[in-house]
Parts: sequence; C-alpha cells; structure tokens
Amino acid sequence: MLELIILEELLVDTQKQDHSFFGQPRGLLTLFSTEMWERFSYYGMRAILLFYMYFAISKGGLGFNEATAASIMSIYGSLVYMAGVVGGWLSDRVWGSRKTVFIGGVFIMLGHIALSLPFGAAALYVSIALIVIGTGLLKPNVSDMVGDLYSEEDRRRDAGFNIFVFGINLGAAIAPWAVPFVANLFGHNGNMNFHAGFALAAIGMFIGLIQYYFDGKKYLSKESLEPKDPISKEDLKPLINKIIIGVVALIAVLVLMAVAGQLNIDNVITLITIIAIALPIIYFVIMLRSKKVTKVERHRVSAYIPLFIAAAIFWGIEESGSVVLALFAENRTVLHIGSWHFAASNFQTLNPLFIMILTPIFVWLWDHWKKQPSAPGKFAAGLIFAGLSYAWMALPGILEGTSGRVSPFWLVGSWFIVEIGEMLISPIGLSVTTKLAPKAFRSQMMSMWFLADAAGQAINAQIVKYYSTATEVPYFLIIGGVSIVFGIILCFFVKKIHALMDGVD
Repeated sequence: MLELIILEELLVDTQKQDHSFFGQPRGLLTLFSTEMWERFSYYGMRAILLFYMYFAISKGGLGFNEATAASIMSIYGSLVYMAGVVGGWLSDRVWGSRKTVFIGGVFIMLGHIALSLPFGAAALYVSIALIVIGTGLLKPNVSDMVGDLYSEEDRRRDAGFNIFVFGINLGAAIAPWAVPFVANLFGHNGNMNFHAGFALAAIGMFIGLIQYYFDGKKYLSKESLEPKDPISKEDLKPLINKIIIGVVALIAVLVLMAVAGQLNIDNVITLITIIAIALPIIYFVIMLRSKKVTKVERHRVSAYIPLFIAAAIFWGIEESGSVVLALFAENRTVLHIGSWHFAASNFQTLNPLFIMILTPIFVWLWDHWKKQPSAPGKFAAGLIFAGLSYAWMALPGILEGTSGRVSPFWLVGSWFIVEIGEMLISPIGLSVTTKLAPKAFRSQMMSMWFLADAAGQAINAQIVKYYSTATEVPYFLIIGGVSIVFGIILCFFVKKIHALMDGVD
C-alpha cells in the first residue's frame, strides 16, 4: 500500500514537472533558453561584424575592402550550415545530443571571446573557425532534443516547437539592439568599440551554457547523453581513413595555391563556394544511383531537385539581410525617424520580428485554407516574393538616385516582403524534405535542407562583390528578376513536380 502511494505521488510530481512550462515539459524551458542565448550571441555578433571588418582602423575597424568584407560575411553563413551536417552526425554516432550541444556552446563562446580581443584579422579568422564549428555542433542538435521531450502520441509537440522557435527569434530580435548599444556605450570619439559588443555576445553564450549545464541535469533525459546510433569499431577505421584522405587533399590544394601565389582570402572563399555547391550535387547523384532507393523514392528525390534549387535562390536573397541590406542601411539610409536616432545594425531585428508577427497568421492560414497550393506551388510563390523584395529595393535608386540617403521604410518594406516568402518556403521546406526522403537516406536528406542554405550563401559570396552604390539599381533588379523568373517557371512545372512526389502533399 505504501509503495502504491509513493508511486502515485511520484507520478503526480512527474506530471506537474512535465507541464510546468506553459503546459509543456520543463525541459523545453532549458532548450528554449539555450537557443535564445545562442541566437542572441550569433545575431548580435553578425549585426556589427560587417562594419567591424570594413570600417577604417581609425574608426575601430579592420579596414578591409567593403566587397571583401561582404563576401566573408556570406561565406561565413555558408560554412555554418555546412558544419551542421557534421554536427548532426557527431551527435548521432559519437557524443549524444546533450554533450554535442554543450561542446558547441563552448566553441561559440570562445569564438566571441577571440573577437572581443584586439588582435586584428588573425582573431577574426580564429573566431570564424570556432563559431562555425560550435554552431554546427549546437544548432541541429538542440532542435532534435526538443523532439525527444515528447512521445509520438503527445499532442503538445507542435505547440512546443512553436514556443521553441519563438525563443530563437526572441534572442535574434533583441541582439541587434543590445550589442550595438554596448559597442556605442564603450566607444570613443563617436566611434564604436566593436570589441565591447563582441564581449556582450560572449557573455550571452556563457549565460546560456551555465543555464544549460545545470538545468540539463535536472530536466533533460539521460538518453540525450548517449548517441542514438553509436559507431562501431569496424565502421570507425574506414571513416578515419576517409577523413584523413579528405584533409590531405584539402591541404594539398591549399599548398598548391600557396606555391602558385594564389593563396589569398578571395581564392579561399571561391574554394569554399565550389565545395558548398559540389556537396549537394554529390548527395543527389549518390541517392539517385543507390540500389537502396526504390523507384518511387527516386521519383521523389527528382521532385526535390527543383525545390532545392528554389531554396538555394531564396536563401541567397534572404540571408543577404546581414550583408547587402546592411551596407544599404549604413551608406544609403536616413538613420532617424523624427528625433529618434538608431544604428544601421538595428535593422537586423526586422527579420526575426516579422517572423514572430507572420508565423501565427500563416499557421492559421494553413489550418483554414482548404484548397491551398501544394508544396511546389508555395515554393514558387515564395521565390516570387523574394524577388519582389529586391525589386522593391531598386525603387529608391530609380526614383531618387543613388547619391543621397533615403527613408528607412524602404528597408522595412523589403524585409516584410521577403519574410512572407520565408513563411512560404522555410517551414514548408522542412516538412517536405522529411516526406520526400528515401528511407535509406533519411538523415542525409535532412542535411540537404541545410546545404540549400549553404549553397545559396556561397553563391552570394561571389555575387556580393559586385554590389556598390553605383551598381545598386541593376544589382537589385537582376538578382530579384532571376528569383521572380525562376518562380514563374516553377509555376508551370508544379503539376509535374507534384506528380513525381507520388502522393506526398
């Protein structure tokens, strides 16, 4: 009898704990806070990094060429998404998700600390390497751990992910105000103290790590400490051999570039661009030629190819918010509304802000629209909206010329338009990727979604070199036009793509 009473009390306590965060498991608050602080640190750093690179040394910057700085920003984002593929594998096969996330957070914090120190370009490159590794380890696995909080029958799962995504955007929305504020607060003679801003980003990640470490012990499952599919000793040796061959090949290429006198930042960016484009091509070839893939699955992979290309084009435009639009904000935008003055970096808050505003609207729309477009149709519409956001940015130059400053509402409008496109592509893309994945390549197919972003930003790293005030109008019109035209072409192939999807909506 006593044992029964104790068992009932334990059950009641577990249920209370399991519903203690807005009716969700308490572990959701742990992961919500961890990702919020990680996004705070990442987007806070990105809000001022471009300016740090190309501002003159006398203004506290590194004095890079503006085109080179923009190209570095784009390839940086590409590397982050490529690293996510490795991070997911390490979690599943080696460390387990909880340990992988913590190690990733430590790398991220060290990366921000490196930037907070006045060691010039060397610290920048060290920081990029550390944050790319850290974000690759942390980001895909935090989302995976959220899913592990719920059983397959738990109806709270979708609501839990919505709360989690809100935390991501909350951190990303606050950071572009907080980090520049600190950088200006500790600045001298009207110049920003960029290192102080980067230090705040490091502090944010440190807070997230402390909370994650102690909270995780109480509220995250013990299963998260173990890999889901631990690698065997038999598989480990050939894998190590492949890694060694890959590293040696990369070093050989870099040595050859050095011998030829071509080892410079622009050529390294080009090399990374080639890798970012080659990886998904290799993945598609392997899946389409694999004997493990059935005829129906092969059709579905074929259907995914145009969606992948569409996603790459979209992310190339959407991710330019911290690059091209940041340059436009600094060089071409009136940075005040009446007596309210703000910094160019503050515009970075518009992306997460509009996502938070638009998400409930689109959730309601998809729940109530009975004859809504198929996934390819939504992708086509999303591409058109992305292109229109760039066409919109050509208007101030066409109407007022490119020599002066224009209203900040041009940027607000552009971000609003492109985020409508994101609502049509990002959540739909995640869903359709899982549905079209062959059984033998389910995890790899999920990696493809991240590689679409990596490929888009890698291509962007080459294109942004041609952006300047002088080329502003044709730049926005050409790239926006490519997106619109591809979106229109996709419209004509919607039925054919949907047929290849073979029953997947």
